[in-house]
Amino acid sequence: MTASGPDLRARACVIGAGPMGLAAAHALCKSGVSVTVVERDDRIGGMSAHFDLDGTRLERYYHFICKPDRTTFEHLDEFGLGARLHWTDTRMGFYYDGRLHDWGTPLSLLRFPGLSLWQKLRYGAHVMRAKSVQDWGPYDALNCTGWVQRWIGKGAYEVMWRSVFHYKFYEYQDSLSAAWLGTRIRRVALSRKNMFQEQLGYLEGGSETLLKAMAARIERLGGTIRVGAPVDEVTVSVGGATASVSAVRIAGVLHAFDTVISTVPLPLVPRLVPQLPSSEAAKIDAIRNVGVVCVIVKLKRAFSPNFWININDSRIEIPGLIEYTNLNPLDGCSILYAPYYMPQDNPKYGRPIQAFVEETLSYLALMKPEFDASDVIAATGSRYQYAQPVCTPGFHDALPPMQSALDGFFMADTAHCYPEDRSISESLRIGVQLAELAYSRMRRDEPGLQFHGV
Repeated sequence: MTASGPDLRARACVIGAGPMGLAAAHALCKSGVSVTVVERDDRIGGMSAHFDLDGTRLERYYHFICKPDRTTFEHLDEFGLGARLHWTDTRMGFYYDGRLHDWGTPLSLLRFPGLSLWQKLRYGAHVMRAKSVQDWGPYDALNCTGWVQRWIGKGAYEVMWRSVFHYKFYEYQDSLSAAWLGTRIRRVALSRKNMFQEQLGYLEGGSETLLKAMAARIERLGGTIRVGAPVDEVTVSVGGATASVSAVRIAGVLHAFDTVISTVPLPLVPRLVPQLPSSEAAKIDAIRNVGVVCVIVKLKRAFSPNFWININDSRIEIPGLIEYTNLNPLDGCSILYAPYYMPQDNPKYGRPIQAFVEETLSYLALMKPEFDASDVIAATGSRYQYAQPVCTPGFHDALPPMQSALDGFFMADTAHCYPEDRSISESLRIGVQLAELAYSRMRRDEPGLQFHGV
């Protein structure tokens, strides 16, 4: 087997230039490793990649920062970007049974007509309990639906959670781990200024402010980033009883590497690595994912005062709306995200983006009768097949190991953030962890290597 191309001297190949891949590459470059990052897309960022919507620079899928997002803060400090992090007092709404209600504070909970006083007290106690949990390990084996119902009751569950779970997971809605939900409640609950005010953060210029700085640093440290470079196959050599990574075929050309880190969705890995151990391939195959079509609407004026609106209305088939400009004001327009989560085999998933746009606009008119379609400046959407893993009870042990039994191969995607939320902060953390695992393996051959993570 021969390898050709400009990267013959590279030691490590990182597949995927999202936050996880860039974090892994940056940590390895700082440690003196020669790294090549390859990305199928025509830009870096993954689900955080930006695009232009009628003159407004946006992320394809919305992101926000919470106060527990420690790894994000560490990276911002390292790159001198701390001053570009801004905090906003945000509001939350709950569209329930044809009316938009204030939500997210003790007072709004008490005023909400959909629950009895006893149900409200139980709901508040559940949030406080989730906020206080430090170790979610014991909750990994618990079923989410049963856990929530034991705290707030079946009636309150139908009002508060059933619709959200259904329009995010459909047939998998009752197959979730309590740890998966609990960490999400906790992350947002800990991002409050006080019990009466939620406070969320955004990065001036969006996530690409940090990702571009990381990419530039990688290249200054001697790394290479190639976009528009799909990986065809990771090849393996066998010596005695050991199978080891030997090369990566990129856009039809073979390049020699002795370490490969994959940060692409796990379901893609067995095809890219045909000699992946069967036990690891079986674990990947057993993990279910739901896709998303995320509609983005640019309006002349604000739709609501809320950053997010949870929805429980039988006429509306999305779990909520995110009015991003109520967090980050951007250029004076209003930006709405409407996420349609569903399994990829759902007949609705494959519809044209325009069909989802039209459905979203019909929901806006339903929720706000005075909504004027002439306020729409532009609208589009993005589709992603592996948006959310279905984190079943026992998901921790269901994940394949990040360090494969195939020597020199490492893998993770946002499923490995579990039980934590699939935030950019968690992706950065997992990226550094992958780099540290890879460094430890390299150190067998070069004991003098020094790892420099965040």
